[in-house]
Amino acid sequence: MATITEVAPDTFRISIFAPNINLQFNHFLVRDEQPLLVHAGYRRMFPELREAVASLIDPARLRWVGFSHFESDECGALNHWLEAAPSAQPVCSFVGATVSVDDFAIRPARGMHQGEILETGKYRYRFCSTAHLPHGWDAGVFFEERHSTLLCSDLFFQDGDVEPLTEQDVVGRARKALIDSQAGPLGNSVPYTPMTEAILHGLADLAPRTLAAMHGSTYVGDGAAALRSLAVVLRDTFDYQSWSMKAAVSAK
Repeated sequence: MATITEVAPDTFRISIFAPNINLQFNHFLVRDEQPLLVHAGYRRMFPELREAVASLIDPARLRWVGFSHFESDECGALNHWLEAAPSAQPVCSFVGATVSVDDFAIRPARGMHQGEILETGKYRYRFCSTAHLPHGWDAGVFFEERHSTLLCSDLFFQDGDVEPLTEQDVVGRARKALIDSQAGPLGNSVPYTPMTEAILHGLADLAPRTLAAMHGSTYVGDGAAALRSLAVVLRDTFDYQSWSMKAAVSAK
């Protein structure tokens, strides 16, 4: 069963837990004049997700379906939503629209550039380009300016069926999940580039009060400090991995 939690005014976290991989998939519905769904979800989860959305709005009213990057859990069911909502349009990065979404989707996407604003009525969403963070070069996130909510995709990734909202340490959880994942078949999902730290500090400068994570609890508190701490975690994790690889090569 999907669980629904209002994590910010008019912003509803719709969570579906997959016990076989011990992971939550969180989708965020913004109830406004032009409703916005962030994360279209997997195709196989569409019936359950649609039922949850229908408890909040008429799904046919959806105007925007947004996501960070082109990946099945972010936009696998995109065309199902476009069929259910005749006026809906995908919204993502310009790169994502150009190289993937406009070929995949049944209607063209609105491709967003750094700093561009998406207005849904009461709310304004600033698009922040985050190339290669958390994953592909098309990545980006949305920042709601009125209540300072950052819809941050796979940043602050957490394992388990955790609580919807927390004021506790999500950076520690993300660090553990990141380190644990490196040894598994889905490891090395987050690349570390010369831009990573600057991107995270740029997001921190927005001073978010809510960090709406796709996997795990939504964090309420000092989002700027959490983002800067995450930058340190990523730097230290990948510096350690680089040192380990060099040491292994030297030992040979």
